[in-house]
Amino acid sequence: MNADHMNVMIDKLYLLISKLNTPEDCKKLFDDLCTNKEIEQMAQRIEAALLLKKGLTYAQVIEQTDISSATLSRVSRALQYGEGYKKFI
Repeated sequence: MNADHMNVMIDKLYLLISKLNTPEDCKKLFDDLCTNKEIEQMAQRIEAALLLKKGLTYAQVIEQTDISSATLSRVSRALQYGEGYKKFI
């Protein structure tokens, strides 16, 4: 599969997600799209971002969320340089 086709499919995914109106809609779709572990990992990242934004240290966030230090570092970079966490958290 070429990159252009993959980008079209990814755009369709984002369009579908943008149509979700309620937490119940989100749950139904994400239960179909993702494994339980994938959902847990996304939730863990959101919680870590919230805790970092509150000013907790890496050690405190890891203790409360059991997130890996590598993933926490990625979340921290996204908080600093990305747009998604800043807009929605």
